[in-house]
Amino acid sequence: MRMIDGGVTAAKGFQAAAAAAGIKYQDRTDMALIWSEKPCKTAGTFTTNVVKAAPVKWDRAIVESQKKVRAVVVNSGIANACTGEEGMQYCRETAEEAARTLGVDPDSVLVGSTGVIGMQLPMDRLKAGIAQLAQAKQGDLPSGTEAAKAIMTTDTRKKEAAAVFEIGGKTVTIGGMAKGSGMIHPNMCTMLAFITTDAKISGKALREAMSRVVEETYNMISVDGDTSTNDTALLLANGMAENEKIRFGTPEFDIFCRALHAVNETLAKMMAGDGEGATALFEAKVIGAGTKEQARLLAKSIVCSNLTKAAIAGHDANWGRILCAMGYSGAQFDPEKVDLYFESAAGKLKIIENGIALDYSEEKATEILSRPEVTAIADIKEGDREATAWGCDLTHGYIDINADYRS
Repeated sequence: MRMIDGGVTAAKGFQAAAAAAGIKYQDRTDMALIWSEKPCKTAGTFTTNVVKAAPVKWDRAIVESQKKVRAVVVNSGIANACTGEEGMQYCRETAEEAARTLGVDPDSVLVGSTGVIGMQLPMDRLKAGIAQLAQAKQGDLPSGTEAAKAIMTTDTRKKEAAAVFEIGGKTVTIGGMAKGSGMIHPNMCTMLAFITTDAKISGKALREAMSRVVEETYNMISVDGDTSTNDTALLLANGMAENEKIRFGTPEFDIFCRALHAVNETLAKMMAGDGEGATALFEAKVIGAGTKEQARLLAKSIVCSNLTKAAIAGHDANWGRILCAMGYSGAQFDPEKVDLYFESAAGKLKIIENGIALDYSEEKATEILSRPEVTAIADIKEGDREATAWGCDLTHGYIDINADYRS
């Protein structure tokens, strides 16, 4: 398996497009289309927030029905959340308009929205945008990149990734795009992720792979602790690589999962590092754990701690905040056995040993913490399990963005 340049159009048979429909923004593209030449098996994971946006309800019904999918239409600027039956009707109208324009069944069209909660979509502009998308769709990599840009809200950069691997002498590709910068704390962030693959794979294997990978990637990131109404991760497989069908529990399934994990971890880290107002990607790695769940709880608690995030923003090696965050994580461990390190491109420094501070250099610690990617490593010395979570520092920029986001 190797990573390659590309996104949702990297896999065979997928096309994409972007359009400036003026949904909310007047100076940029704000609609995207993903289109497959052949019908796709689909797997999806959605927000656990009780308040679910209309597109989440629409997509979940189609994914759970196991109907084949041909297209995904996404808008940014307005989330179509807390919009009642009118919002659901707009999902239907979006799918019907895309189906009419593309010549497919409405039940084969998934929809996605991200942006301000509580506003209704301007359907005249959205339908005009669909016409633009249908005409502009292409299978080249730049078209995928433009689609990734069109779904951004407060994101400062596009997020896309792709990987290739071999199955029985056939080259299989997985590509994807995502958006997410604020309201990021998935329990499946505001996050959307759309993954495409030309793999020929059974429905059971596709669903199981997506479920496993989401738990280790998107569910291990946090920017601000807010789980969105719109969190959606979709995986579409059109089988055009013509490989022997991948089935659950086989070595080929394991290969597929590794590549899928690599793409989604890359996208998840991009989201965490692009947190609203952030200046650094903050990674927490817990090693020496007795169980995977113990390691996950501890790592996620560290990256979710606002005090720790503020210390990272100030390049301050305030290790007590990390140990404290571990202590209220809900995981049991012996704090008097913990070793803690800070690491970045500037080096690696052991800060505490067996729960006690060492005589480390504050200057070196500050140098390490001043880099754009910083890792805290906690060894709890109970076993051989580990987990990694990703977040970002907390700066004044986060307040600047969110104080007047709606207006």
